[in-house]
Amino acid sequence: MKIGRSFLGVSYLALTALSLSSLSARPDKVNELYLESCASCHGSKFEGGMGGNLADGFWKHGESDHAIARVISQGLPDLGMPAYEKTLSAEQIRSLVVFLREKEKSTKTQSSPPPQPKEGRAVKSLEHSYKVETVIGSGLKTPWSLAFLPDGCRLVTERPGGLRVIDADGKLLPDPVAGTPRVIELGQGGMLDVAASPDFAKDGWIYLAFSDPLEGEKMRAMLKIVRGRIRDHAWTDEEVVFQTAPDFYTSNGVHFGTRMVFDSGYLYFIVGERGGKMEVQDLARPNGKIYRVFPDGTIPPDNPFTADKNAIPGIWSYGHRNPQGLATDPRDHAIYATEHGPRGGDEFNLIRKGANYGWPVISHGMNYDGSPLTGLTEKEGMEKPLLHWTPSIAACGLTCYTGDKFPKWKYDFFAGGLRGELHRIRVQKEKVVADEILLSDLGRIRDVRTGPDGFLYIVLNQPDRIVRLVPAE
Repeated sequence: MKIGRSFLGVSYLALTALSLSSLSARPDKVNELYLESCASCHGSKFEGGMGGNLADGFWKHGESDHAIARVISQGLPDLGMPAYEKTLSAEQIRSLVVFLREKEKSTKTQSSPPPQPKEGRAVKSLEHSYKVETVIGSGLKTPWSLAFLPDGCRLVTERPGGLRVIDADGKLLPDPVAGTPRVIELGQGGMLDVAASPDFAKDGWIYLAFSDPLEGEKMRAMLKIVRGRIRDHAWTDEEVVFQTAPDFYTSNGVHFGTRMVFDSGYLYFIVGERGGKMEVQDLARPNGKIYRVFPDGTIPPDNPFTADKNAIPGIWSYGHRNPQGLATDPRDHAIYATEHGPRGGDEFNLIRKGANYGWPVISHGMNYDGSPLTGLTEKEGMEKPLLHWTPSIAACGLTCYTGDKFPKWKYDFFAGGLRGELHRIRVQKEKVVADEILLSDLGRIRDVRTGPDGFLYIVLNQPDRIVRLVPAE
């Protein structure tokens, strides 16, 4: 299976034997599939042999995923490369492409690692040099989200359930806000996103998104959004903005999604697929959707599915797996999201009204155990991502930079990842024209925010802290 830069050929006898293999005889896991189908020519560690090195990033016959899959499928008969279209399914071929991309990234990272900044040391990126400063170095437990208030205070959620306050002097107050909603820390769930009303100076509303335990049961939960006010360091005036029926609560601890953003008088927010897979394609079910509502939770009459009596009227888009980044571009009010794929296929999407984003019918990833998921990366009627990452960056946190401290970054998007990378993404005319890894190895990046001071704030886990990027000049 030659798709690297050199190939010395395989025998016609081997080609014939491979073509007679049956799909059912092939192993299910991608590492075993590679060893059976590819390693004899390309090496068990991708180092090459009769065929070329498959991890060095040189692709003689096209470097796109589609080109690599085409070569695996159709072969290169003139060079002795067998065609696998009759012996491997489209799903298996796709999983091999993901596997090769993982090895390619690993090789590249070892030879040319992304920036790993140290506190106070200047780091040069393509557009700006920056330094990392610690904002809060201790005292937080699994911080998840950060919000800024007009008086200089900041709010931080902690996944176990706390809502913390950083005062205007930058000091983390020792006690959480009292009386916040009851939260269940179920798997990936807990106290998740926090956002301040755009009119906070007038109305004082704070919005919280969290995993809500079903009344009377310990281990079933679903995303819930409420708003309230903070008076004398206590939570008051709570109102429900979004809550599903009890039938949709589940003991599955994955994929709560959850980010909130305000734009043009609306609140947009995410509900993850909660492990439901095909349920995200059902407009009558809440999971795997992005919603648009008025700030009090009522439904705008021009939402895309309000005329469908079987659809949940708050839905804005569907077919999502687990988006955990949501941001707007203030220039045109476009909504963007970053979304966790499975193993491979994390996405950066432009969110369109009424659009279907395809999960799990289309994906650039495979199952976590290496078994195939789908052979489709696109399908008519389903949106393709503007950008996808394979291997996954575990996309989490997204901001459109609107500050003035880094003028060459203005209106670029910054996407965090739980694997520790921060990506700078530039979009022009609905196309990604740049994707730079700005830093790595600070910890698991949980949230990214543009601060009112113009600095770029990053919420980290392992270790739990908050840092910011400041100009190195």
